[in-house]
Amino acid sequence: MFTLPDLPFAKDALTPWTSAQTLEFHHGKHHAGYVSKLNDAVVGTESVDKSLEEVIAASRDRNQKVFNLAAQHFNHSFFWNCLSAGGGEPSAEILKLIVRDFQSLDAFRDQFSATAAAHFGSGWAWLVQDTTGKLLVKDYHDAQTPVGTDLRPILTLDVWEHAYYLDYKNDRASFIKGFWDHVNWEFASQQLHV
Repeated sequence: MFTLPDLPFAKDALTPWTSAQTLEFHHGKHHAGYVSKLNDAVVGTESVDKSLEEVIAASRDRNQKVFNLAAQHFNHSFFWNCLSAGGGEPSAEILKLIVRDFQSLDAFRDQFSATAAAHFGSGWAWLVQDTTGKLLVKDYHDAQTPVGTDLRPILTLDVWEHAYYLDYKNDRASFIKGFWDHVNWEFASQQLHV
């Protein structure tokens, strides 16, 4: 059975960017709800003993309900690890790839932020790595995820309204701007395939 991971930081560690109240709802209600419903959906099926990634791969384009729940569980779990209270700077390793593929760190941030801001409706902005090692910025609708595709997830930002509405109302741009002060670059670097 799948379990809700603990947040890798205190609930108030990201204030004022993201409040403890938002995390209580986002992690404690939304994410927890995906996990509970996923467990209910796989009971008595062959998926009950599979890894989360295996469930995503097996249900993609075959069982939309299970895929949505499993993918949202993965996306949120990954998202929490992309965040840190203190933020920091990219490692030399990831910075080298960012400069190679986006020309500069500022150009990457601008492209990622523009992608997140322009995304229509619910979904995710992702930094991914393709099979050649190139970094790309992609947006995914609803529960879609790079997991189980030929793109490797490196960094993500949740742009569903429940991620920011309590703190920002409809001001998604301010939520995106504040994200850069809380990126866990160490985690992102660990996801790279080099």
